[in-house]
Amino acid sequence: MVQLMLEIKAELENLTNFQPQSGCDDPDFSYYLKLKCGNCGEVSQKESCVTLSEMVDLPKGRGSAHLVQKCKFCGRDGNISMIPGRGRPYTIEDSESQEFAPLMLFDCRGFELVEFYFKDGWVAESTSGTRYKDINFLDGDFVEYDEKGECPVGISDLKHRFVVTSLDTDELPIYILCGVLVWSGGAKLEAL
Repeated sequence: MVQLMLEIKAELENLTNFQPQSGCDDPDFSYYLKLKCGNCGEVSQKESCVTLSEMVDLPKGRGSAHLVQKCKFCGRDGNISMIPGRGRPYTIEDSESQEFAPLMLFDCRGFELVEFYFKDGWVAESTSGTRYKDINFLDGDFVEYDEKGECPVGISDLKHRFVVTSLDTDELPIYILCGVLVWSGGAKLEAL
């Protein structure tokens, strides 16, 4: 079992509170993810979609998860559960300091998360208070003009990372960067 925190980062221009449509724990927000089998290392060719509002029974009746899937290469079952309440909106202060912000925590069993796709269902607020709904990145960056604030607004340079975490806050995070596990102190742990 591995718990991975999805963290996001972006260049915000005159915008703040960038998050899923109904907040970080939006039950209907779709997370599009690429998965890597923990058994054989095969990376899924297609992305998988996970939402908080959909639960699936685990094989052999041992509970439920938000995603249950079988590796197409080795046939091993894996599942992913989402743990709400750990994310927060990405702010203009985060953008100015080029910091990542937590979005959602995933409990992964049999799979690793290797890619997150920014698609649709996002919201942000201009520094003058104008709310932008239904932001999507299917065609690239988001660019608009804020009439109230009389300034351009935009979201670009979207990035993400998965941070290995624990519910025990005494442990230091481990980052997955370019397929290499790295302890937050900088030591390389193991190639994935």
